[in-house]
Amino acid sequence: MQNTSHYHQTLSLEVFPPKEDVNFASAYETLDRLSALNPAFISVTYGAGGSRSKRTIDIASYIQNTLHIPALAHMTCVGSRKEDLLNVYDALKAANISSVLALRGDRPRDMSDEQYASRDFDHACDMIAFLREHTDLQIAGACYPEKHPESFSLEADLQYLRKKQDAGADFFITQMFFDNDYFYTFRDRALQKGITIPLHAGIMPITTAKQIGTTISLSGSSIPKALADIIAKYSDNAEDMRKAGIDYCVRQILDLKQIGVDGIHIYSMNKPKTTAEIVAAIS
Repeated sequence: MQNTSHYHQTLSLEVFPPKEDVNFASAYETLDRLSALNPAFISVTYGAGGSRSKRTIDIASYIQNTLHIPALAHMTCVGSRKEDLLNVYDALKAANISSVLALRGDRPRDMSDEQYASRDFDHACDMIAFLREHTDLQIAGACYPEKHPESFSLEADLQYLRKKQDAGADFFITQMFFDNDYFYTFRDRALQKGITIPLHAGIMPITTAKQIGTTISLSGSSIPKALADIIAKYSDNAEDMRKAGIDYCVRQILDLKQIGVDGIHIYSMNKPKTTAEIVAAIS
């Protein structure tokens, strides 16, 4: 991947691999449509506990080698030994993929307390340091404008973010947020902590009321009143909800672009039509 710090306001996208191998054809069709939006890179999420790491690499390889768009493969460490990470690195290298988003990940359901206590990597910063020492990958890290759900304060979270930078992260992508004020406050405080690498703002369009229950409860992101009002007003009308959700997302991105942000990272939810409408409106 090109050095993203040279971009002014890059646009990038996130996709997830299909849960079933039979769905790969439709996944590739989705990627073909998203590639037409000319993103600076496309990130590919990772199955829980590494169960779908091969699918992540297959999708990332298609992005990198067929579509010729830089791919950013998510890589988690909570259930991995050092040699597991090096095996994944070898597979990435064989697929011509040179960039990862380094995440701790969620504890696998079948991981015993004993295994969890003796894991090789407690935190993503440990993994970043290991990858920086043993690989030539470009490494992105995650950050949380409203703090990590498990962190006891934003201050503690920022100290930990600084550790990720010091361990060798090249840039950060934020967890989704729906109120830009959280991002601006977070960015100012990160700068005060000496965090100087690019911060890409992660934005998710909310186009169905159902997303609030599933996606957002997992992320710990708060819902501002303006968005809650949209959901209350349009939740019974799918098409109006979709349009209002896109409009909210577009206004959020335009505000970020105006105030100046290193990059916009759209959580596409594998929906090329919605993503294309947003990109057209912000261009």
